[in-house]
Amino acid sequence: MLSEDKYFRDLTEAELWQRYCGFLDLSIDEFMDIQKALLMSEIERVADSVLGRKIMGERRPKSVEEFRQMVPLTTYEDYEPYLSQKQEDALAIKPELWCHSSGRGGSFKWIPHSSEFLEKVTRVCIGSLILATSQQKGQVNISPGFRILLTLPPAPYTSGAQFQAVAERLTFQAIPSPEESQNMEFQERIQKGFQIALKDGVDVIGSIASIMVRMGEVFSEQAQNIKLSPPMLHPRIMVRLLRAWLRSKREKRAILPKDLWAPKAIMTGGVDTAIYKDAIAYYWGSEPYEPYGLTEAFLIAVQTWTRRGMVFPPDIVFLEFIPHDEQLEHQDDKDYQPSTVLLDEVVEGKLYEVVITHFYSMPLLRYRTKDLIKVITMKDDEAGVNLPHIVFQRRVDEVINLAALVQLDEKTLWQALTNTGMKFTDWSACKEYYQNKSFLRLYLELKEKREAAEVATMIDEQLKIVDADYTDIDSYLGLQPVKVTLLSPGTFERYIEEKRKEGADLAWLKPPHINASEAAIKRLFQLSESTR
Repeated sequence: MLSEDKYFRDLTEAELWQRYCGFLDLSIDEFMDIQKALLMSEIERVADSVLGRKIMGERRPKSVEEFRQMVPLTTYEDYEPYLSQKQEDALAIKPELWCHSSGRGGSFKWIPHSSEFLEKVTRVCIGSLILATSQQKGQVNISPGFRILLTLPPAPYTSGAQFQAVAERLTFQAIPSPEESQNMEFQERIQKGFQIALKDGVDVIGSIASIMVRMGEVFSEQAQNIKLSPPMLHPRIMVRLLRAWLRSKREKRAILPKDLWAPKAIMTGGVDTAIYKDAIAYYWGSEPYEPYGLTEAFLIAVQTWTRRGMVFPPDIVFLEFIPHDEQLEHQDDKDYQPSTVLLDEVVEGKLYEVVITHFYSMPLLRYRTKDLIKVITMKDDEAGVNLPHIVFQRRVDEVINLAALVQLDEKTLWQALTNTGMKFTDWSACKEYYQNKSFLRLYLELKEKREAAEVATMIDEQLKIVDADYTDIDSYLGLQPVKVTLLSPGTFERYIEEKRKEGADLAWLKPPHINASEAAIKRLFQLSESTR
């Protein structure tokens, strides 16, 4: 029996809820008391370490206010080369594990995590599972041994490392198992998971939103071509298939995953969650549940059972927030030191960059995550949660600025593209200049026949709907700033395959959606032209 299993054996439902979700009952003052106490403990723990002295100096802050005044805001570069080379003697204690980021900036960020931290974050992960599978406060619909279908990159990627940390503390059945899926391609993993889940069922499904939709498409396609081989003749499989077939015929459509399974929760992440929410519900039968995580601290915010934004637990990291106007000031003047506010000082409707300080003897102090969040409400009266609720907005640097009038991020462009109703495979956008004017150039692979000018007009119209600032572009500049280059079918697939053969890491197989490198864009264009 693993360490967390015994709580499900020994505690009542009410006690389980209190253990894993009790922080939702905190007042903002109680939340801040926990934050401040843990911060002062962290200062004592790391002050004499190599990195602690490098960041804080020789003088030890005596209060939260003094800590915020004395210690500068930091970035990953401030911890180099200690972290990238995993120099554990520079840390206050030896970490239990190291994980790394997806490498979107061109190189990995290696981050250490202590055993004490992993105990705390595992509790939050289990809490998010409870919240994802519940419809009301106090309800616990999950227990050890649950079956979860996952499509995650393996450790030491953050998501895989977090999955591994939970697996060492709570019993569950991964579909397919890590051992089975280790060397499988995405399509193979989906097919294997499909076969196992047909027989055994599935309780929770987890992936990023766009992959969740793709999984739905693949499952639906495979369901139409099921061959009744000997393994498929198992009674449980036959009953499941028959039930799905009858439902699809009754509703006059193809078989969908929701006909085969009724998972207790769909858990997703990524900027595209809100965009694909309806498609996920169509394929899988329920609205997705969205937590907020990052490499530096794993899971730091979770949705409640009402799905109205995300709430921070108080004991994962110390939280500060740079107001968006302060962050923009720093972008214009690198010598400007932006100020921060604490969670009890944020304002509803405002954007903030998240700043974190590690607890539990790990090294990051006043660390800028480069993540922008939006505070959508200060409390949820229906749920009885009196803490601010946030949504993830975008990365600070993932934006295309047009004529200083509008900043287009990945979520906005994805929403506009989806709203056109066009079927597309993938896309990448960047800023271009022509005759001293800036344009949005979109490299787009469609699944249907369209003219580039027509597509550009459709996207322009949708951008005016989803981004209020964008509507000013026409009147100020007298131009339509969207330019589209249509890529031939299979371009992104060939790009990914080429990168895979070059030995590129998992995170670098696809070009980013926003501001891809000139080399990546050039290669996409070359691959497209080679098959015309």
